[in-house]
Amino acid sequence: MKWIRSVAKVLSYLGLAAAAGAALTTWHAGRREAAAEASHPPLGQTLVVGSHRVHVVEMGRPRGSAPDLVLIHGSSGNTRDMTFRLAPALAEEFRILIFDRPGLGYSDRINRTGATIRQQAGLLRQAAAQMGAEQPVVLGHSYGGAVALAWAVDYPGSLSALVSVAGVSYPWDTPLDTFYRVTSSPLGSVVAVPALTAFVSRKTVMETLDAVFAPQPVPEGYAQHFGIGLTLRRGSLRANARQRANLLDEVKSLTPHYSSIGVPVEIIHGTADDTVSPDLHARQLARDVPGAALTLLQGVGHMPHQVATDEVAAAVRRAAARAHLR
Repeated sequence: MKWIRSVAKVLSYLGLAAAAGAALTTWHAGRREAAAEASHPPLGQTLVVGSHRVHVVEMGRPRGSAPDLVLIHGSSGNTRDMTFRLAPALAEEFRILIFDRPGLGYSDRINRTGATIRQQAGLLRQAAAQMGAEQPVVLGHSYGGAVALAWAVDYPGSLSALVSVAGVSYPWDTPLDTFYRVTSSPLGSVVAVPALTAFVSRKTVMETLDAVFAPQPVPEGYAQHFGIGLTLRRGSLRANARQRANLLDEVKSLTPHYSSIGVPVEIIHGTADDTVSPDLHARQLARDVPGAALTLLQGVGHMPHQVATDEVAAAVRRAAARAHLR
């Protein structure tokens, strides 16, 4: 029948248009990813831990001449977040190892489901030991704070002290952000993620960065140093989205074990942080971990290691001193 042929023709045209759009998106995404990796290549070396590649940047004092310090970045991050201000501020006093978490930066993902905070802690612990850091001070920012806590809970003999910087530690009651609901879903992973990689504007990215740093401004030079394009690669977006989607349940399973943490713990958090609540996370962690020390930074937002670097560095020094590290 004539109308059936007409419908079939329209559908075929729509199919061709969709295929062309998908091809164009894939091409643009690939170009952007290549440009991001060319402008911001790995800063360190690649370890092989089991069957996974882990990117690590080593800074500071030579091995064996100073305490070991491991720095773990937050969501959507990479090693460059820690090499901008914090690592240089401590480089004269510590041997510093900065890791890309699994699936982000230049580290392989562990699996397709996002890798739990406990899986990540286990992998980074092995990577640190491979680098000769058997009992480092471990610092985690934001999501990385939850990974650091998992490290302390599951491997209590493999760290000397813990520093939580705006760290996630307790279950929250707000729903998962729409962005992560979409990008962590099967359809969003296939459709939305490549489109973001290919077409998201720098203006949109900078507005997101402004929100993360608020109420402080983004430090001059941070965006260029950090390499936002690395975060926008398809693999990184998918890994980060799945990790964020799974985080709440993982934190719920970890919280009952905080009272068993026996190493010195320093908690540092901004009072103006509206990404990770200081009342829910920092104050409660200070109550539940024996001997934990809490430092609240008045008026500081979610990025203390960038906007209050001296205070965060001081917390690291206190943790090392409490652990009797030279």
